Amino acid sequence: MCRNLSNYALIFLFVALSGLIFLLRNIHTVENWNCHTVSALYKLQSRIQSSFIPVNLPTFHHNRTFCANLGQKPSPEDELEERYLLGSIAWPRPPARSAPPALRQTSDPVHSLFTILPTREGRAWHVGDQLEVLVQMHDFQGRPKHYGGDFLLARLHTPELGAGVAGQVLDHKNGLYSALFPLLWLGSAQVEITMVHSSEAVAVLRRLREERPDRVFFKSLFRLGFLSETTLCNICLPPDQQPLCNYTDLYTGEPWYCYKPKMLSCDTRINHAKGGYLKHLITNREALLFQSGVNLKVAIHASGADRINVLPRRKDPTKFAPSGFYYADSWRPLGGTSVRRFNDSSAITQCLKNKVVNMYGDSTARQWFEYLTEFVPELKEFNLHSPKNVGPFMAVESTNNILLKYRCHGPPIRFSTVTASELRYVSNELDGLAGGPDTVVVLSIWSHFSTFPVEVYIRRLRHIRRAVLRLLDRAPGTVVVIRSANLQALDQEVSLYNSDWFSLQLDDVLRAMFRGLNVQLVDAWQMSAAHHLPHALHPPEVIVKNMIDVLLSHICPEEKKSPQT
Repeated sequence: MCRNLSNYALIFLFVALSGLIFLLRNIHTVENWNCHTVSALYKLQSRIQSSFIPVNLPTFHHNRTFCANLGQKPSPEDELEERYLLGSIAWPRPPARSAPPALRQTSDPVHSLFTILPTREGRAWHVGDQLEVLVQMHDFQGRPKHYGGDFLLARLHTPELGAGVAGQVLDHKNGLYSALFPLLWLGSAQVEITMVHSSEAVAVLRRLREERPDRVFFKSLFRLGFLSETTLCNICLPPDQQPLCNYTDLYTGEPWYCYKPKMLSCDTRINHAKGGYLKHLITNREALLFQSGVNLKVAIHASGADRINVLPRRKDPTKFAPSGFYYADSWRPLGGTSVRRFNDSSAITQCLKNKVVNMYGDSTARQWFEYLTEFVPELKEFNLHSPKNVGPFMAVESTNNILLKYRCHGPPIRFSTVTASELRYVSNELDGLAGGPDTVVVLSIWSHFSTFPVEVYIRRLRHIRRAVLRLLDRAPGTVVVIRSANLQALDQEVSLYNSDWFSLQLDDVLRAMFRGLNVQLVDAWQMSAAHHLPHALHPPEVIVKNMIDVLLSHICPEEKKSPQT
């Protein structure tokens, strides 16, 4: 008898749950129900649904065939440009092996050495000369490497003078590297060579970039009344696991997808957010290639002296010219616009008088917005009730008629939570600007694209470039300033998602795509590489201050003095 009652109870429970699920799927038809009843049903639905949420994230096809047709098909000219850009950033690969190399066979900065080469004439160094340094890479067994591909940084600096300049590193693809430095100031100068990643580590990063665009994943909340669901989102999603919601931008064709909620429609999407970072992406052997203090951003020592003494200038010109250098902790450009020093708020307000400054991009653009609103107390931030660190933000200085705005770029953006209605693509925003001599556009778009194949970044920049050209065509006086990528602190985890190697590759593409246009560049890469302070995703204030000086110097260049007669 008890057994029969148990069977009936199970059948009754199954029927009840089936009816409840049917009602929940059609909850929009019962909007006139008592709120407490609906709330109770929703809580029960949430408990039931949570038990069916898959624990594992979707497995991506490593050949990327599911992404092949996403977005608009590029024109033959665009495909040609893409091939050129990808070729221009091609990185030397280590020799093919049947198995991943052991740590002892990989580049070791401790066993590696650099040597300052004497001048060809055998004389002393003078301001205006070029210093050459030869780097020889060795593995952990002390054996010379015979192939290239290591990621090295070079800097010449004099800390006591607040002077520094980034060097140019040339890979000879045989284990030897040359670092070239222009000599720009008098006195003692010290060479610093750093191995950011071994060639073997770069090979791992390249594979992750091409095969695991899902290693940072995103999510969106969908809601209708008391019913809500959260699903995964990304530029590429395997379509064979569940139906997709297509949020491809109608104007640019930029693709974005979310998995369709089980009980809600695609047009009930509320927000966009970073979901998290996938773990266990590399093997234990590969993890040994990313050890802080061992082979990740570790200095290489000199085989002899690491300093030279620079004498007064001779007639010899510098062969390699970076964008600028530091002296007394102030950035001094080499060629182009001279930098003015905006050391007080009145100088900034005078420069920005009657101007609208539109800042678009990631948190490094937001850092500029925050610096200006903190340094210029007259710039009052208007409360738009925006989420902290997300925006959009706006600040006003009414006396001098200044308007400063910041808005993050569209997906992929790894901010906490962005309202779906506030997700805007930069190219569309630029098309909405009238432009003119009192309009300034600042762009900083790089960091959030590091986990995707470079083609994704090329496509995004192409749309922005076209919008910039349209803006300059209709309003030639508009000032457009682009901020480059910068170096940052790295550990094993950060390296897999935001390595400086990813940033360097994107930065090279950025420069190439905007070269020759009437836009200005703030070289954040060299400004962070040349400074003595540690690298940081959000550079310290002294570097940001120099960046703002460069920005404002492009907006308000020094007036050229008329020649005296």
